[in-house]
Amino acid sequence: MLKTSIVIPCFNEALRISPEKFIGLAAESKVHLVFVDDGSTDGTGDILKNIIRDIGQSAVLIEIGKNSGKGEAVRKGLLHVIELGMEKVGYIDADMATPVSDVYHLIDCLDDGQTDVALGSRVALLGHKIERSPWRHYLGRVFATAASLTLDLPVYDTQCGAKFFRVTDNLKTALGTPFVSRWAFDVELIGRLNILAGASRIREIPLREWHHQGGSTFSGMTMITTVFELIKIRHCLQKFGPR
Repeated sequence: MLKTSIVIPCFNEALRISPEKFIGLAAESKVHLVFVDDGSTDGTGDILKNIIRDIGQSAVLIEIGKNSGKGEAVRKGLLHVIELGMEKVGYIDADMATPVSDVYHLIDCLDDGQTDVALGSRVALLGHKIERSPWRHYLGRVFATAASLTLDLPVYDTQCGAKFFRVTDNLKTALGTPFVSRWAFDVELIGRLNILAGASRIREIPLREWHHQGGSTFSGMTMITTVFELIKIRHCLQKFGPR
């Protein structure tokens, strides 16, 4: 029985999603894939159904009739696979900017006995292939600084779309209530887990490869709006924790 599940949130990804990449991800039969169609209107649903048909029993589709935002799509997907009894869960972006080898590397990092949360991090190091446009990189650094201040944690890259978790009671509690942000939910989730389990169980893993894919619905204006959402997140985190 598969014990690792990956959630892929999708909203109007018809021009960006690559069936071949997901078929390759599932080829080793080590992971269970859950595609969450978050109210797409561009034919994404049909593409996902074809992908699932080609992959077989190790892939399923969850359909959300009305767009609820990436954070809620991820939360619902993670809660679904936790109910299935998975031991390790996570999520990646629909464009699979993080290659298969790095996805499996993040999953394997959860087996060291010390890590409950493995965060992919897009750090441009020698010998690594991190492809981002300059303006996205610098805008991302501004946001990352604001996110670190919000969390009071030295997190380099909260917004990388590849994150994996050991299924623990702390994770279940962290996912128990909806996020206040549609896009910066990653920051809120990290903050919740830090409150519940402590930063020592959270580890950032530099990706060896990451390739920016065009056509994202996430814009520079969205990034600026999301910075203001960090204020709301900090306020909510101050109230979060075991009762």
